[in-house]
Amino acid sequence: MRLKEFITGYDFQQPYIRRPFIIAEAGVNHEGSMELAKRLIEEAKEGGADAIKFQSYKAETIASKDSPSYWDLNKEPTTSQYQLFRKYDKFWKNEFESLKKYCDKTGIEFISTPFDIESANFLNELMDVFKISSSDITNKPFIKHICSFGKPVMLSTGASYLYEIEESAGWIKDSGNSLVLLHCVLNYPTKDINANLGMIIHLRSKFPGTIIGYSDHTLPKDMKTLEVATLLGASVLEKHFTFDKTLPGNDHYHAMDKDDMKIFLKNVDNIFQLLGKFNITSLPSEAPARKNARRSLVAKRHIPSGKPVEFEDLTWKRPASGISPRFIDEIIGKKAIININEDTVLQFNMFV
Repeated sequence: MRLKEFITGYDFQQPYIRRPFIIAEAGVNHEGSMELAKRLIEEAKEGGADAIKFQSYKAETIASKDSPSYWDLNKEPTTSQYQLFRKYDKFWKNEFESLKKYCDKTGIEFISTPFDIESANFLNELMDVFKISSSDITNKPFIKHICSFGKPVMLSTGASYLYEIEESAGWIKDSGNSLVLLHCVLNYPTKDINANLGMIIHLRSKFPGTIIGYSDHTLPKDMKTLEVATLLGASVLEKHFTFDKTLPGNDHYHAMDKDDMKIFLKNVDNIFQLLGKFNITSLPSEAPARKNARRSLVAKRHIPSGKPVEFEDLTWKRPASGISPRFIDEIIGKKAIININEDTVLQFNMFV
């Protein structure tokens, strides 16, 4: 299923815990190489992602030359945003058109986050859904421009107060666009103690009728973070993706790879197997237990024919092949029409 269909067809009457739509956030882990970008596409597909997402920007339009870093300098030593972005801003309209075609050929959905008006305009011809970065959550003119395309919008909420999310969500909804809010913590990487997945619950309560997801920057490890996010109701999951987690710099060090994704999807299969039905009912597999582990009314002592049944005449024992104890009030006061021996499982046809 494509992302637009997932968003526009979302049924809020169904349980909020559901199999998530998974976006492999390649970002600029291609490092300016079309060969590596295509490898990321292939491996994201192999890993089981529904979509792969890139980032479209030019250093001079996203950051001033006086823009300090906000990432872990032990992992990425570049201290200037402008200088870092200059390393990876080689792809533009032609390259993203080629990547879109390659995604179509590979069978995975193409998405890219725009960071300026020009990239938003040419990406509009390539995508059905827009993603807006946490860094642009207060950028009203840019958000309104993206909304003008009339397409669903995913908005990350990293580093935001609730009132900022409410304001930005209001701009999007007032424009008539479908909205997905992605809980996000803007640390690279995000320590587990800072993940605050409980905010997913808060977003669900404050934005009813809005799809809630999660954009993850924690280290992949055993992928439990995404599992918990799924159980809390994150229906769209986005996580940085790489072909080699050992590569230095940029977003490789906190990204998942295709094997991590396979682990997650295997675990998700198990989770939903465990979840099973969401409506309470007795299961076919429980039929023997219903028959043999429940109880019946049983004669506690001899009940002679013609005697009205008293409470003291009754007890309850397994199996459930006789009168259920739930009908005890209907049996008390009735007359036995046969002699009933002690420890007999009682049946309705023994009484009038």
